[in-house]
Amino acid sequence: MIEQEQAERQEIDRFESGSISPESFRHADHVRLAFCYLRLYSPLESLQKFSAALKRFAQSHGKERLYHETITWAYLLLIHERMHRCGGHQSWEEFAAANPDLLIWKNGILNRYYTEATLQSDLARRVFVFPDKMVQTR
Repeated sequence: MIEQEQAERQEIDRFESGSISPESFRHADHVRLAFCYLRLYSPLESLQKFSAALKRFAQSHGKERLYHETITWAYLLLIHERMHRCGGHQSWEEFAAANPDLLIWKNGILNRYYTEATLQSDLARRVFVFPDKMVQTR
């Protein structure tokens, strides 16, 4: 468990120090990083730290418009929920295997909760917007 926590801290440190190139930082890497933050911090701290780190990352690479607050927060909250549905103590590999839908970017899980127009809006890019689709539960 201590080794896993150290690996998660190292993953966060690598990202926050800027040693990860934007070309190699894909959607699944975002999900893994959010998972690491949530394993080490409370949900509110994770939202704050992860969002700030992503903004700095985008700015440092001249791509400020890539940061999207609604997508960031929605994924982080979905990851948090799924972590607890699975017992909260799984490794990244176990979590990823149990939640492959979170790792899909194009036509991913947010399409269940948001219209395309909402996700494309400047408002949703700047601030968290609540889902605007009705989701049927089983």
